[in-house]
Amino acid sequence: MNQMKQSHDQWRPRGPFEDMPLAPSSGAGVMVRDRDGMGIASVLARRGQYKEIAARCRQRFGVELASRPRRSCGGGIAFIATGPGAWWATCEDAANVLADELAQVFGECAAISDQSDGQAVLRLSGPKVREALCKLVPIDLHPRAFAVNDVAVTVASHIGVTLWRLQDEQNGDAVFEMAVYRSLAGSFWTALSSAAAEFGVGRVASIGPTVLDVSNPSVPECRGSPEREIVGR
Repeated sequence: MNQMKQSHDQWRPRGPFEDMPLAPSSGAGVMVRDRDGMGIASVLARRGQYKEIAARCRQRFGVELASRPRRSCGGGIAFIATGPGAWWATCEDAANVLADELAQVFGECAAISDQSDGQAVLRLSGPKVREALCKLVPIDLHPRAFAVNDVAVTVASHIGVTLWRLQDEQNGDAVFEMAVYRSLAGSFWTALSSAAAEFGVGRVASIGPTVLDVSNPSVPECRGSPEREIVGR
């Protein structure tokens, strides 16, 4: 019985960046936070249905879908435009249920697919986050070139990624989120930790996550969960 329990514990669900190593440092110019548990669903407009999808999204969530690489957020849900008639929908703590909710909203107007287990998302912030990312991605991340809610489908150290910018921290530090295929999370972490090594890397852990209900359009704009810093752990 004890052996069976130990075996069960070994097979518990694990986040894609859980237990990834950090080099010891005296400070942290780059802070990272695993976004495991966030609901992600792809939304692809069927032919001739773009206007209908936009109208339903506006009515249901109060969100104006972007027609260019931008992130639109409201009603507890965000839509990240990744291509013509294509978006990622994200919602806090809605893994594996978001796609079903969206299928009810958009019906036959869109093809909906759950991506929560297929994508690994990492939140990056800190005073040196841009300096670290400029070693990885071939795009200009200066605030004038890459504004809040801008989106880029690009590569990071030859790994395909989707990158978007969130609202800055209260101290002015930029905040980004990057999504990669879950099977490439280890390779991406190696590249990121190497790029940020000279600045120091620290983890950010969640405390008291905020559950956002996509069935309630009155829920305020999603900003993520409260956080605390764990430097060099």
